[in-house]
This record gives sequence, structure tokens and C-alpha cells, in this order.
Amino acid sequence: MKQSINILISGGGTGGHIYPAIAIANEIKLRYPNANILFVGAKDKMEMEKVPQAGYEIEGLWISGIQRKITRKNASFPFKLINSLWKARRIIRRFKPDVAIGTGGFASGPTLIMANRRKIPTLIQEQNSYPGITNRLLGKRVQKICVAYDNLERFFPKNKIVKTGNPVRQDLLTIHSKLQDANDFYQLDKSKKTLLVLGGSLGARKINQLIENNLGFFKNQNIELIWQCGKLYFDEYKKYNSHKNVQVHAFLNKMDLAYATADFIVSRAGASSVSELCIVGKPVIFVPSPNVAEDHQTKNAKFIVDRHAALMIKESELETFSVVFESLLKDIGKQQSLSENINELALPSATKNIVNEVEKLVPHL
Repeated sequence: MKQSINILISGGGTGGHIYPAIAIANEIKLRYPNANILFVGAKDKMEMEKVPQAGYEIEGLWISGIQRKITRKNASFPFKLINSLWKARRIIRRFKPDVAIGTGGFASGPTLIMANRRKIPTLIQEQNSYPGITNRLLGKRVQKICVAYDNLERFFPKNKIVKTGNPVRQDLLTIHSKLQDANDFYQLDKSKKTLLVLGGSLGARKINQLIENNLGFFKNQNIELIWQCGKLYFDEYKKYNSHKNVQVHAFLNKMDLAYATADFIVSRAGASSVSELCIVGKPVIFVPSPNVAEDHQTKNAKFIVDRHAALMIKESELETFSVVFESLLKDIGKQQSLSENINELALPSATKNIVNEVEKLVPHL
């Protein structure tokens, strides 16, 4: 075995691309402590902060996506792409990676294109049921494609696809043993049912408005709320911390404990969230964001709903929430079937499975 290997990882723009990349890096480091790992991200995007916080080096490319509408930003895209291809080429010549891994996002396109041209083994990890444009383009070039959903042969060559699942935080695997710790941490009255509300790290305006409009309903239903409203909205909604049985948080630093104590969950349907919720195995109502590329959150949620493993309410139909939630609250059998069905879709060994595929691409490992 080679004493030291060089691993190039590119992905970012959103947490859904960054955190899987970091999880893959952590698993590689666990297996190969002497591995040299370098990330490539997009300048001014959140990976430039999150990756160093995780203990890894990162270099930034001057790259962004194409706007759906005609804008001045689109005029600069060709220059950004050429610049990023040249910089990615320089990074690869200097770093000499044994393998390049992409998890989606703007920077992974130029990085993996140049790695492929240098005959370096390449792998992409696609988190969603409907791939983004970067991974769809890269799928024709790379050697291996790790996916989390079935039926992606529409987008990728079938012989390259391996269903591995999405990397998730490992502390979720043991949440069922943490119920007492969770109740103590959040100081909950477990004679009441607990609803966990997740709108993402920045927050989701429509979900926050939904919860605010239903506070009286939750009180009448004897529901306790753990409400993660996001940092953009915390100043607006923190006043509700004065209400009995309502906790408003900008972030939830103890996500494992929040999941452990929840009886019901309202959540967006980003790929990482969906994968986590499959492992958590609680009744979920998805409220997918319609403001994302290719409406992929709706497609992610629909995959779960079609398997009778969750409920979904579109943002345009949120006036039905109280009826849907009250019906679920009264139907113990429905709660149990949703929990069992979503848990059957879990792929808890995803990170290990992805790194297994990485190892197959590097002959001397």
C-alpha cells in the first residue's frame, strides 16, 4: 500500500454538496491517516468557510452558475469558466491527485473535467433524485457515479452507477438510545407530543409563516415545538420563546438529540435532510422548496411519498396543513407505517460504500 495518497475533492455552493464531501474526506482519513486531501470550491461560497472549519485545505475557483433569466452575470460566465479550467489545471498539476471526487456544485465541473483530461480516475456523488446540470454533464466523463436513488439511468450510463446512498452524520445511528438525554437537553414535557420544524440553516420563510400562523392550533393540540427558524429569521421569531411549549432556535447544534425527542417532523426536502430522515425513522411532512434548480426537492420528497413513507404539502397548499397534521396526530397506525416505511429506505453505510468505490479506482490501495 502506498504510504501517502493524494485525494482531490470538489463540491459546494450549498450544505447539501459540502457536508457529503467532508464526510467522504473524514472516512478516507480514517482509513488512510497519511492521505493528503485538498478541496476545490467556488470563491465566496460557503465551502470556503466550512471546509477549513472541518480541518481541510481548500482552493477557490472564480466560478458561478448560469442564471435562469437573462442577466449581466451570464455575460461573465464564459470568462469565469475559462479562468476556472486553467486554475483547476494548475492545481491538478501541482497536487498530482491519485483520484478526484465531485459532490456537485459549480466548482466540481471544471475540477473534474481537468482531472479527466489528465487521465486521473474520477468519481461523482449525486445526492438528489434529479441530478443537477454539473453532475449530468460530468456523468459522461467520470468512471464511477455513486447515487442515492433508483432509476437514474435516465441521466447517467447504467454501467457506471452504484447505489450507495448519501453520507449522513454518524451520531444519528444511535438516536433511539438518546431519548432521555434529549428530553433533558431540551427540557421537554413528554406527556405532550413534540413537533420538530426544520427549515435549513438559513431558514425557510414559508415554513416559518406556517408555524407562526398555527401556534394556536399547536397549543390546542397539546403539541410542544422545537422550531429551527434559521439565522435569517431568528430576530423576527425569537419573541415566541416566551410562549409555553415553544422553543425557537436559529440553529440546532444537537441535531441528534432533536431527532431523538421528535414525535413528528416538518422539513424541507434537500437530499441530505431526506437521507437523515430515513435513518431517523419518524413521521415526516415534507414542505419542499420550489425555488431550487429543477424543482429537485419536490422530486426528492415524491420519491419517499410514493413509497408511503412520508407526507408532502406543497407551499401552494399550506392552508391544508392543520387538517393533514391533525389527521396524522389521531392515526397511530399511520404514524407507525410512515416510520417503518421511511426507515426501510435508509442507507446508513453510505459513506463507507462511497469510499469503497473510491478505493477501487486507485490500483495501489
